[in-house]
Amino acid sequence: MSSRAESAAELHLTKGGSADLDSVVEVMNAAFDERFGEAWTRSQCAGILPMPGVELVIARDADAQTAGFSLYRTIADEAELLLLAVAPPFRRRGIGRMLLNHFLSEARGSGASRIHLEVREGNPAVMMYRAAGFLFAGRRRKYYRGRFGGEFDALTLSRVM
Repeated sequence: MSSRAESAAELHLTKGGSADLDSVVEVMNAAFDERFGEAWTRSQCAGILPMPGVELVIARDADAQTAGFSLYRTIADEAELLLLAVAPPFRRRGIGRMLLNHFLSEARGSGASRIHLEVREGNPAVMMYRAAGFLFAGRRRKYYRGRFGGEFDALTLSRVM
């Protein structure tokens, strides 16, 4: 995977689809440590893509490499961020924030009045979500089950638009 892009400004966002699932799974597996059990399987991603209100957004560099992605859904007046991942070579360049801002903008444009997400407690992304105005809404104990048997709480965060 190329790491030429110096910042989010050098990337572009495109709507993704089933043809992008291999690169999405590659990014997800690199981004989410298997000991925490956060990554989805390819079949889980493929199963949700055709559902109403679901969008996959891909961040690509100038060489068309997938730097990151977001997967979200909007139903009625609520939006949910299902997944957001940035490939390790592209981290700390604002790509996650760019994907999050895109999600927020799309949710607002779709008429969502409330948005929510779940994230593993201790995941560094919690700081990004809090900085974007998300507030603690709840905890799901032992929600994530890692490959090696660990169990980890999920934090539910929400934001009113």
